[in-house]
Amino acid sequence: MLVILSEVDGNFDAAEKKVVEQYIKENHPSLINLEVQNRIIDALPKELYMEHFEKVANDFLWQSTTEERNHFVNFAFKLVKADHKISKEENIYIDALYNLWDLAIE
Repeated sequence: MLVILSEVDGNFDAAEKKVVEQYIKENHPSLINLEVQNRIIDALPKELYMEHFEKVANDFLWQSTTEERNHFVNFAFKLVKADHKISKEENIYIDALYNLWDLAIE
């Protein structure tokens, strides 16, 4: 989800990559290979990003606790703010997470 979120504005910069790498290192060091994830997203047509994002978000919903989802959303916010601007596209995907996971906006 973070890789898609980093790509939706058309610019996956170094600051965003650092946030994604930090999340993987802290939470799933042996389960997620960033290079593989980048290849998957590169092969996915942009018009299918939201569909894939929603599928992965729903999978994560059923495999995680509320605490883990809140932790992920905090990283998602770090990611979209890493380049010092939140694009319209990034905002749409963040909103989708809140809706899919039924999170309260604080």
